[in-house]
Amino acid sequence: MEIAGDTAMWTRPDTGDNPVSYPAPTYSAVKAIFESVMWGPAIEIIPLKVEICAPIQFHNYYTNYGGPLRKNENIKKGNCYQLSATVLIDVCYRLYAEVVPYKIKDKLPQAAKNWDKATTSPGHAYQEMFTRRLKRGQCFSVPYLGWREFTPSYFGEFRDDTQIMSDMEATVIPSMLRQVFSEGYQSEVAYQYDTDVEITGGVLMYLKGDRSC
Repeated sequence: MEIAGDTAMWTRPDTGDNPVSYPAPTYSAVKAIFESVMWGPAIEIIPLKVEICAPIQFHNYYTNYGGPLRKNENIKKGNCYQLSATVLIDVCYRLYAEVVPYKIKDKLPQAAKNWDKATTSPGHAYQEMFTRRLKRGQCFSVPYLGWREFTPSYFGEFRDDTQIMSDMEATVIPSMLRQVFSEGYQSEVAYQYDTDVEITGGVLMYLKGDRSC
């Protein structure tokens, strides 16, 4: 699928109180975008790669933060504080993923188990339903570009006039957050990172298994 928007934030967890964005979405962000179109616990989305289709442009962003990470006294008083961040602007990506049946069946709700048993090929069935929903512009929840306030200006099938930034300078990201819930549906928090992630010719390939930690 393709997704574009005015602003995006793929937060680097090592940048603390003044967060800075990665140049491309994390593995878990791509997974969440696909799941926002159609989610089902009986299947697993496995992101494969991202094609960057707009120049990487960083931008200073300021907002009044009123979330749960404030000090207790500020929460009680209803006080916010100004949060500064370095975000991306005017982004466009083509996202690729494959879908497979979820392997740990015992955690699935009964309705998902019934669907899984009744479907001879859950992965293909999901793909067909996903494609129909994408064409109609339907979604399970509104997709967003990292932060919930950064909604897309477009999401859907590939557009003919979208071009990959093939002349983009090669970049290596030494450490990139992969997933927070790495064991999948209803799992405990288990941070996972990929090392030496390369962006070459405007394409980021997500690493597989043995190169993540």
